[in-house]
Amino acid sequence: MARITTVLNQKGGVGKTTTAHALATGLNHRGYNALVVDADPQGNISYTMQADPAQAGLYEAMKGIIPAADAIQHAPGGDLISSSIDLAGADMEFTQTGREYLLREMLDAISADYTHVIIDSPPSLGIMTVNALTASTDIVIPVGAEIYALQGLQQLLNTISKVKKYSNPALQIAGLLITRRGNNAVATRQLIEAIEKQAEALQLNLYGAVIREAVAIREAQIMQGSIFDTHPRAKVTDDYNAFIGEYIKQGGI
Repeated sequence: MARITTVLNQKGGVGKTTTAHALATGLNHRGYNALVVDADPQGNISYTMQADPAQAGLYEAMKGIIPAADAIQHAPGGDLISSSIDLAGADMEFTQTGREYLLREMLDAISADYTHVIIDSPPSLGIMTVNALTASTDIVIPVGAEIYALQGLQQLLNTISKVKKYSNPALQIAGLLITRRGNNAVATRQLIEAIEKQAEALQLNLYGAVIREAVAIREAQIMQGSIFDTHPRAKVTDDYNAFIGEYIKQGGI
């Protein structure tokens, strides 16, 4: 069985898509076989992975218009099921009974071909996020190293709790990942300590790796490539390598 991980935070600007992309491409660089599922209507990870906008993707597969296998694109950074703006109306369009299982049922048909499936979820707690959580084995939650890092986390945990109760009792939180670490050593240390205390209070795993803010990330996105290819010697690439090492050690969660 594939390990299916949703990268999730309804708070924007925390490096959610960057983390999903780095995790998937980093796994592929290590010899694993990771599929990226872009469930965010903004489609940023689809753009970064150079998806063909003319090919049908996640929306069509969830609607049953095409088989799941036909939605897979063999992109430069690995296999991808792309997003589209049509997913923005999912809350109003997917109204049938069992709508929270659409993504799980779709992935059931293809996930055996992969060691990992990485889902980039929307920055919201709507039906696409519920679908992602229902389909997943676990969740990685990026939190920015800033004063409002944990704002809204309780609301997110409430949504996860409801999904565990009603549609995916085996779902686990793999951990919180601190991202966008600044250069002010004293302020950053204080913020990290505050996040550590909150994670401990909530009994959540906090990854030891901390992802720094870096120009290399933006440059890689402009180049539509993985930091492991475009900036293999950058310190932020080392940060993500350390995180991926921790993630792999968790096994199948």
